[in-house]
Amino acid sequence: MIAKKPTSLVTRIMIGLVAGVIVGILLNQFPEQKTWFIANLLQPAGDLFIKLMKMIVVPLVFACMTVGIAGAGNARSLGRVGMKTAVYFFSITSIAIVFGLIVGNVFQPGAGADFSSSLQTPVTGLASRGETQNLGRILVGIVPDNIVLAMSEGKLLSVLFFAIMFGCALSMLPAQQKAPLIAVMQGISDTMFKVTHLVMHYSPIGIFGLIAVTVASFGLSALLPLAKLIGITYLAVLLFAVCVLGLVARLAGVGFFHLLREIRSELLLAYSSAASSTVMPQLIEKMERYGAPRPITSMVIPLGYSFNLDGASLFAALGTLFIAQAYGIDLSLADQAMLVLIMVLTSKGAAGVPGFMFIILTATLTSAGLPVEGVAIIAGVYRLMDMPVTALNVLGNALAPLVIARWEGQLQPPDSSPTAKLASSSLEA
Repeated sequence: MIAKKPTSLVTRIMIGLVAGVIVGILLNQFPEQKTWFIANLLQPAGDLFIKLMKMIVVPLVFACMTVGIAGAGNARSLGRVGMKTAVYFFSITSIAIVFGLIVGNVFQPGAGADFSSSLQTPVTGLASRGETQNLGRILVGIVPDNIVLAMSEGKLLSVLFFAIMFGCALSMLPAQQKAPLIAVMQGISDTMFKVTHLVMHYSPIGIFGLIAVTVASFGLSALLPLAKLIGITYLAVLLFAVCVLGLVARLAGVGFFHLLREIRSELLLAYSSAASSTVMPQLIEKMERYGAPRPITSMVIPLGYSFNLDGASLFAALGTLFIAQAYGIDLSLADQAMLVLIMVLTSKGAAGVPGFMFIILTATLTSAGLPVEGVAIIAGVYRLMDMPVTALNVLGNALAPLVIARWEGQLQPPDSSPTAKLASSSLEA
């Protein structure tokens, strides 16, 4: 007897989305039953998903950030190259975040979708504060008086600040002293990823509940902004790849479209699977043949999978702005500048696996005091946007070692020997 293959999470999420739309349409036509179903079944199912997402953010982000800093021994040992890599990663991901905010402000993907009446509690974050916030007050507010209290209250910026300090201090200890604690933090990180997977198994039910509530309250017109968001995401990814990464490649003396041809099979695999980690070994080998020395490719590309996610950074900005617009929250330039700082931190330590964008978005929205309910609205169709976002992550990490090698004056012409061509063709076959 052939064992039945389990239904994938993406399929179950899509089923939950479609079922939620159908139930929402039915309840929208029968308002006398709508109130009871929303209050007793649908809203609690959705709220449980939101609480589960909030529950995993703080320990996961703290562990990932600590391991990412304290465990980057290869970056420290390489000194100058490691510092240049860090500068490049933070610069390019910051540009991606700003680019996403610019696209979101220009095209307004969430405009016209007023979900504010569905909020169970009023927004209490940066968008609703009336008092003037200067830079000094913001920075002082980030430093926690009590890290345990900050964790319990979900003050993610304070947790990130402490994680950075803790990781830096841990990295300065002798190897025999820091190794056990890094192993413990790595164990916590791996365990939290398992917890995340367990939570994601519940996500179809949570998405079903929240989408049903949205459609029951606002009708099918509530889904139109999602179609707009998908189109704008594809446009933003294409523009960033050509305009920003294309310019970076030109400055580094790399043929951008030639690079695209060289890694086309990796881009296609990442796009179709929405998992960038599957192509890491091929990417390291191809970039070495392309002219970057092995010491640089073997350090920059693996680190890039945690610290140089251009697509994830871009969508974190675009998705956050979409949610703010959809809930009728007006973000000033000062608020958006604060969002850049938040997202630069929350986007670090992400893993190249499907669905981690939910964690980044939840962390960003929690830090900014924006409605976390918006994550469930995006989650139903996120797979369609995760594909181009993942491909952009791969493209950014392919370009990174070439830029660092050029910066170091070590970039060689691409290997065009018959052996290399044969190896390349066999890989793509």
